[in-house]
Amino acid sequence: MDMHTVVVGTSGTTAEDVVAVARHGARVELSAAAVDALAAARLIVDALAAKPEPVYGVSTGFGALASRHISHELRAQLQRNIVRSHAAGMGPRVEREVVRALMFLRLKTVASGHTGVRPEVAQTMADLLNAGITPVVHEYGSLGCSGDLAPLSHCALTLMGEGDAEGPDGTVRPAGELLAAHGIIPVELAEKEGLALLNGTDGMLGMLVMALADLKNLYTSADITAALSLEALLGTDKVLAPELHAIRPHPGQGVSADNMLRVLAGSGLTGHHQDDAPRVQDAYSVRCAPQVNGAGRDTLDHAAVVAGRELASSVDNPVVLPDGRVESNGNFHGAPVAYVLDFLAIVAADLGSICERRTDRLLDKNRSHGLPPFLADDAGVDSGLMIAQYTQAALVSEMKRLAVPASADSIPSSAMQEDHVSMGWSAARKLRTAVDNLARIVAVELYAATRAVELRAAEGLVPAPASQAAVAALRAAGAEGPGPDRFLAPDLAAADTFVREGRLVAAVEPVTGPLA
Repeated sequence: MDMHTVVVGTSGTTAEDVVAVARHGARVELSAAAVDALAAARLIVDALAAKPEPVYGVSTGFGALASRHISHELRAQLQRNIVRSHAAGMGPRVEREVVRALMFLRLKTVASGHTGVRPEVAQTMADLLNAGITPVVHEYGSLGCSGDLAPLSHCALTLMGEGDAEGPDGTVRPAGELLAAHGIIPVELAEKEGLALLNGTDGMLGMLVMALADLKNLYTSADITAALSLEALLGTDKVLAPELHAIRPHPGQGVSADNMLRVLAGSGLTGHHQDDAPRVQDAYSVRCAPQVNGAGRDTLDHAAVVAGRELASSVDNPVVLPDGRVESNGNFHGAPVAYVLDFLAIVAADLGSICERRTDRLLDKNRSHGLPPFLADDAGVDSGLMIAQYTQAALVSEMKRLAVPASADSIPSSAMQEDHVSMGWSAARKLRTAVDNLARIVAVELYAATRAVELRAAEGLVPAPASQAAVAALRAAGAEGPGPDRFLAPDLAAADTFVREGRLVAAVEPVTGPLA
């Protein structure tokens, strides 16, 4: 476990801290300012709870049942009941890193001092994270409005010592047993606390933050594979000249072109036309790679801005304001996050599509400018990478289906009180699948392009130094080079891991310098 410590204050958190806690087991501590803010806000809630006038979330029911005033003796039961009844998820478990991000981001909002939760509840949330206890959260249950209700409820249930959770050893046990084994006392929820633990965009936001981290690596990797494919197809790197991209100044486009140009520096293949009639222009999938990759990069930048705003937010309903008011609001609505989750699924699908088109071109003897059919050793006897492209095409088709926006949908709930919802959790779940698939698609292009570059080298043409570094690192990672047909799935799996772990980028950067 990473002993890095993330301190949670009153002003939000960073994407880097989310990833550190969710994926790398960073410890969590509450700042002194956060503890003070929690205590101050709780005094306000306690004062309101003592008054005869009903206050939503403090002394009333919830959602469509908000009109009922709840007596003092029933309020603890009300808080327990909302957690138990809302922990209604179904389907397979979501990933441990998603649940840890969910818990951490709810703690981030709680620590802001706008929720009215007591300091000891916030500390117990941190204790769960630090103990490596992960509540069992299910795939279905969030409509992305009033927060990720069911997923957050399953987390709150664990705080109460109820339901099931996974221990640090990966074994699922009753939550009460796990808390006792780690010396953690289950919380007894007071007024407003049950509601405050459930009412946030934390699940969809956590998945957005992690998708952005993964996509940053994949976009840089795709710039590298596009350069390798251009080189293997004897294309021209003149289209990457900075002056061409300066006259259409989309930032991402210029970044991608520069990445490709640096990978291709010193190549003996680019512009070396094998054909008797030289090409005037390369195909769109080769020539327009910076435009497509770059537009995706700009979309990532927009999504990162939205994520940053949400990471700085306190998402709850009602909220405790500095002047002592407790006010209802609609900040829990997931639309801002849901939209960018869908945007990312769209650009990821298009990036996968252009990668597949270059792969197909490398394998087609009529368009590959002298490469053997399917990059096979003995075409006809060997099928080469024919079916690797089938696999890639299947993934691309799945990506297109995943690009259909979830946020354009809405379905009413809670007796029409919650009559327009964001579906942000659903957008986040399909984006996770899309990101996984994109890594595989980029890996297939890498595998094909490196084989093609090696075949060119066998003809006496010298690849760029960065290309040679990529080929050598991929082969060392277990993805073999040209030769007779063999069991291909392990090679593709090795290429997938190589890309997914950022090792492709790491392999070329000693030659190119840092790539964006």
